[in-house]
Amino acid sequence: MIGSLRGRLAAKSPPQLLLEVGGVGYELEAPMSTFYDLPAVGAEVRLLTHLVVREDAHVLYGFAREDERRLFRMLLKVSGVGPKIALAILSGSSVEAFAGCVAARDVATLTRIPGVGKKTAERLVVELRDRLAADDTGLGTGIDVAGGGPRAEALAALVALGYRPAEATRLIETAGSAGAGEGAGPSTEDLIRRALQSAARAGGA
Repeated sequence: MIGSLRGRLAAKSPPQLLLEVGGVGYELEAPMSTFYDLPAVGAEVRLLTHLVVREDAHVLYGFAREDERRLFRMLLKVSGVGPKIALAILSGSSVEAFAGCVAARDVATLTRIPGVGKKTAERLVVELRDRLAADDTGLGTGIDVAGGGPRAEALAALVALGYRPAEATRLIETAGSAGAGEGAGPSTEDLIRRALQSAARAGGA
């Protein structure tokens, strides 16, 4: 499977774009969230990809961020949701906002996304609520684990220790605030240490 492409952006016309890689032009479809981050035509860009194989076509989808692609793949597993609706969801809502709506069972807000009716919104909540809550990669927490950095690494470490993503995020935000003004910022180890100390104090309160 094609996991990513890096090349020259030859054309872009939402939701389609053309990426030239080594003399080969790849046609992709992408959500508006990705289009907002695209450079000007002619510039180099790297996109994460997902290939959907149908009887009549092979369609390649492109994403600027790993959390966008991860959510796209989750959406495809929901009954009645295909690539077209998945792209509409990513175009009409950020990953974080969508995860928040699902967690809050906010069907009304989800139905405001073009192509998402009440029944589809209800299925999204039912089928994704527990899956998003149990996700161990930071999806919907506001921290891009795939992007790296001390906070992302600390989040992954706390989740590996058994903390739920939402709780781990809260602890990291508290730890980061405590270390404000430290020049380049706290290291991964500092964030983990402070987060665990904060959790211990809360548990002993």
